Amino acid sequence: RRLLDMPAIVARGHCDALQDCEVSFTGADGTDIPVAVNCSALRDRSQRLQGMVLVGRPVGELRRAYRDLSQAHETLKRTQQQLVQSEKLASLGQLVAGVAHELNNPISFIVGNIFSLRRYLARIGEYLDAVHRGLDAQALRLLRERLRIDHTLRDLGPLIDGTTEGAERTRDIVDALKRFSAVDRDPDQLFDLAEVVERSVHWVSTAAPRRFGVINGVRGPLLVRGSESQMQQVIINLLSNAADAMKDTAEPQVDIAASVENGTVSVSFRDNGSGIEPEALGRIFDPFFSTKPVGQGTGLGLSISYGIVERHGGRLEACNHPDGGAAFYVHLPLAGDGDRQR
Repeated sequence: RRLLDMPAIVARGHCDALQDCEVSFTGADGTDIPVAVNCSALRDRSQRLQGMVLVGRPVGELRRAYRDLSQAHETLKRTQQQLVQSEKLASLGQLVAGVAHELNNPISFIVGNIFSLRRYLARIGEYLDAVHRGLDAQALRLLRERLRIDHTLRDLGPLIDGTTEGAERTRDIVDALKRFSAVDRDPDQLFDLAEVVERSVHWVSTAAPRRFGVINGVRGPLLVRGSESQMQQVIINLLSNAADAMKDTAEPQVDIAASVENGTVSVSFRDNGSGIEPEALGRIFDPFFSTKPVGQGTGLGLSISYGIVERHGGRLEACNHPDGGAAFYVHLPLAGDGDRQR
């Protein structure tokens, strides 16, 4: 804040133009009133100063309006993040059954191996006790054959390897769930879109109440920069919608393909369902618009997906395929050489 003596400025002719200069005026109650001042010199034909044209506007209200607008913007950003997270958790809920099945397989394998290891441990313990008791060689040979010690020793390595593999598989599934459900800590990372598509296909096809075929023609690497978990959310949403759209189709199938042109990767998801109604096609990305029955959809999935793709510098498009069914296209910029080195 600075105080300016406007009459002195006018008298000296120091100012031909003054733009958005903040001046503090003293009000009748003695309080300072900040005013943004614009002024210009008023001269006659001989360029002699005749006066000043002065325009001022109080900035207190502008500051309050800016502060309110900034707070509203922050509130909207937080609300948007909460909506993205809520929709992500809703998608996660739909995947729970499939994920439980995915976890059940390696866990069952681990439990079975542990029972075998315990049985083998008892055999080896019995044989070692006999050795420590000092049984003769003939008795030990017969006991070794009866307890199948040689077979046990050969089987220990594969059992331990299988148990380790099952534990690692369980860990990978839990890590994938954590990455998908967690709030993004690093929304600007390099990831392979082809891997995200493959993982999403596996999850949705496993969790869907009705099995459907998938032809995945996406081959990597297709490196893009952004949020891997958010992009997985988009693809899971598109595949889940396709599964719902094909519930009455005799042989449901989703065809996925990718093409690269001019630094942009385009991934298409085409189902062989009934397609999108013409009146719904223009509103399909609107918030809270849904063609699903009440209670079976939030109407936010495609809207949030549209926003996520847009924030990644891309586009999400929908249409009815000429050969039937609906088709969705995700267009994203590929990471350049500079992005790969960051």
